[in-house]
Amino acid sequence: MESLGTFLKSRRDRVTPDRVGLRTYGTTRRVPGLRREELAQLAGVSAGYYTRLEQGQAGTASEQVLDALARVLRLDQVEIVHLHNLARRSATPGLREPPPEQPHARVLTLLESLDEATPAIVLGRRGDVLAWNRAGHALMAEHIPFDAPRDPARRRPSIPRMFFLDPLTRDLYRNWHELARIHVAYLRLTAGRYPTDARLAELIGELTMRCDDFAALWATGDVSDCTVGAMRLRHPTVGAVDVDYQVWLQPDSPDHRLEIYTPNGTPSADALRLLTRPGRRTPGVRPAAPAGTPRP
Repeated sequence: MESLGTFLKSRRDRVTPDRVGLRTYGTTRRVPGLRREELAQLAGVSAGYYTRLEQGQAGTASEQVLDALARVLRLDQVEIVHLHNLARRSATPGLREPPPEQPHARVLTLLESLDEATPAIVLGRRGDVLAWNRAGHALMAEHIPFDAPRDPARRRPSIPRMFFLDPLTRDLYRNWHELARIHVAYLRLTAGRYPTDARLAELIGELTMRCDDFAALWATGDVSDCTVGAMRLRHPTVGAVDVDYQVWLQPDSPDHRLEIYTPNGTPSADALRLLTRPGRRTPGVRPAAPAGTPRP
């Protein structure tokens, strides 16, 4: 998991002296961005205090200090939120096993109320699929059982694991590299929000070890939210499908997200209708059993 000092250093390296009005008089510099002393002076704190802060030896920082550092580092609003999250993390060290995630009844009702032709997925804080409708399953993961999210005894489908580790899922996205940056940047924001989540730390460690692309993107230090965007898919059943996604946050469970996909253009709308037509059977997937039905 990322530390406050690591994030500060990564952002300090990105700010050149000329961006903040410092004159270097042509001298050779050994750092790509600001020196610690320069950042401290511009933020109005002592160089010794900032050095201890970056090295994780200063304890917690006040909101005023964090806001001053954010101003000098030219952080955007999402990065400022992440900075404050990381600062609070130092007061709650250690990892803990989180309780199992269950989708709230209201979000399940909302999911059921959507037209079955409108793909939708309910995601937990770590990107686990907590529920999906038939259209969402058919669009995003028709190669795995539809009822996989219902079984609490086994690991639910994980969108980050599928996206980075499953070749079939990777082949689904024509704009995989663009979406990969978004996935990693949002996962970093989530890690700042939930610094003690042991399963989240396990997920980040696993992806870093098993996927070079993930490790390279994680090393950039990028952080951003993920609420709307475009997916250009190469679907194995209906071919090219372009959809826009939008995320609806859930007041009853704020770390859960309802992600809805809408077609971008007439050809994609036609493809979705073929994919979700009544009576269609997903190749290689059993129909979902009612809740409580014994498995063979």
